[in-house]
Amino acid sequence: MSPLYVAVLVLTAFLAVGIIIMVLLHTPKGEGMGGIGGSATLFTGKRGAEAGLDRVTWITAGLFIICCTLLGFGFVR
Repeated sequence: MSPLYVAVLVLTAFLAVGIIIMVLLHTPKGEGMGGIGGSATLFTGKRGAEAGLDRVTWITAGLFIICCTLLGFGFVR
């Protein structure tokens, strides 16, 4: 196994853990089943911190997909 392969594999693992953590940090988008009888908060706008966290999550997910593609198709050996 080459050092580049190991580096991309480790990077993929860190990105996967990072995506899990960032998704858990997001605020809930609605009230779920509690919104049936009450007023749900589905149509509120994003705040500054939430928009930044959303952007970082998408970038991390994109990098994760690129790393998985590199490893899956054998571009990195």
